[in-house]
Amino acid sequence: MSIVIVGGNECMACRYREICSKYGYEAKVFCKMRDGMKCKIGNPDLMILFTSTVSHKMVEMALREAKRCNTPVARCHSSSASALKGLLEERVLEAVP
Repeated sequence: MSIVIVGGNECMACRYREICSKYGYEAKVFCKMRDGMKCKIGNPDLMILFTSTVSHKMVEMALREAKRCNTPVARCHSSSASALKGLLEERVLEAVP
């Protein structure tokens, strides 16, 4: 299962990947807008937007790609490790019948 994280702090990118792997997800992290980012997003199972640390242009591009792939989007104002853990905990609890 894969997750794309848009926004957040560059110094936390490695930590975001570690947290996601503990929950069984492979993560791609895009903290800044980069060339070809649209093509690198792929078809994830979940997209997480850290809204406090991302540009409007980047959000719009990410939402277009999520809509194109029918990917659920979770928004979080905080880009902390605990906020990411909280989102993933909710995701895990939703999957359990």
